[in-house]
Amino acid sequence: MVLNYIWIAFFLIAFVVALFKLLILGDTAVFPAIVESTFEMAKTGFELSLFLTGVLALWMGLMRLGEQGGVVEGIYKITGPFFKRIFPGVPPHHPVYGPMVMNFSANMLGLDNAATPLGLKTMEELQTLNPKPDTATDAQIMFLVLNTSGLTIIPVSIMAYRAQQGAANPADIFIPTLLATYFSTIAGLIAVSFFQKINLLNRVVLFYLGSLTLFIGGLIAYFSTLSSDEISVASSLISSIIIFSIIIIFILMAWRKKVNAYEAFIEGAKEGFTVAVKIIPYLVAILVAIGIFRTSGALPMLIEGIASLVQIAGLDTRFVPALPTAFIKPFSGGGARGMMVEAMQNYGADSFPGTLVSIMQGSTETTFYVLALYFGSVNITKTRYAVACGLIADIVGIIAAILLCYFFFGDRPLSTIP
Repeated sequence: MVLNYIWIAFFLIAFVVALFKLLILGDTAVFPAIVESTFEMAKTGFELSLFLTGVLALWMGLMRLGEQGGVVEGIYKITGPFFKRIFPGVPPHHPVYGPMVMNFSANMLGLDNAATPLGLKTMEELQTLNPKPDTATDAQIMFLVLNTSGLTIIPVSIMAYRAQQGAANPADIFIPTLLATYFSTIAGLIAVSFFQKINLLNRVVLFYLGSLTLFIGGLIAYFSTLSSDEISVASSLISSIIIFSIIIIFILMAWRKKVNAYEAFIEGAKEGFTVAVKIIPYLVAILVAIGIFRTSGALPMLIEGIASLVQIAGLDTRFVPALPTAFIKPFSGGGARGMMVEAMQNYGADSFPGTLVSIMQGSTETTFYVLALYFGSVNITKTRYAVACGLIADIVGIIAAILLCYFFFGDRPLSTIP
């Protein structure tokens, strides 16, 4: 229901703003631009689904191998105590734990192409436990919010963009980005736990969260000793080894169990194709709404208003040029990337706004896109408090990014462009 209101609001606000620009400002190009945007974003939604088809077929085929080969059972033995407490509605040893843990692991490594099909497989398995197929369960909301909080340990793509835009040290945002995304994830976990009355002070939960904190601290200590080039090489190598090792392990485990690996893979891959087709309407709906909201000029007007308020309050306004990235991030990953690059081009990659947009881009995920994608794949229309918790994680991630940027890079200028 919340998503329905937000979706309608995007269209209505865009129409009002466009009408104002036409009648008051005489902008005759705004409505043609909006119409063009609707077709362009509809095309983008279909192309994204088409691109996902092959990836979904591959990873759902591999997941079927993992299920029949006993990988899920092995993963459950390691992570079961923790997930039983934050997913109390999921039975012990349920097959969902396999793709769920692998999805979280892929997100941490920045492996979006691998994480998405595993997330869709997780949502599909959770839907088998859903007594009301059109309404999100507690477990589905917890999983979705932990995904939208976007815990990423190695932001490889962001460092690549910074290098492309001429940053002196593209990896200088590594530690603040890691801290911002960690705070975002913890905020999402706490928000959902509040609604679901989950006790996070349980000894088992504290042990796992404490271990994760130590692990992240160790990674920070290790990567802080490397140069930007070494970070890029090490992260790329580690990611590639992990992905290919997963494939080999799944095949070997299936072989050990005397499973017909080829037939099992084909069976799972067919499911991937079916899921890809089902998500097309949901992606088109959310992307078209985002497109017209941006094209109408509603987003720039919002940014200008905030800049005026910040200036009146007498605060430092260097963070304001980065806000478009923050506002569009929950709605469109591609749009946020475009705004990040635009900020770096306008102000410089090593300017304060250029650095801040890089940290923001890695601090959270694309909440509404993930929500439309994951819930749409299982035909859920009643999202309950999922949007609220996802946005809480986003807000904490953005605030953390701003504060950390001031802490680490407070002496950087508004612009480095001559």
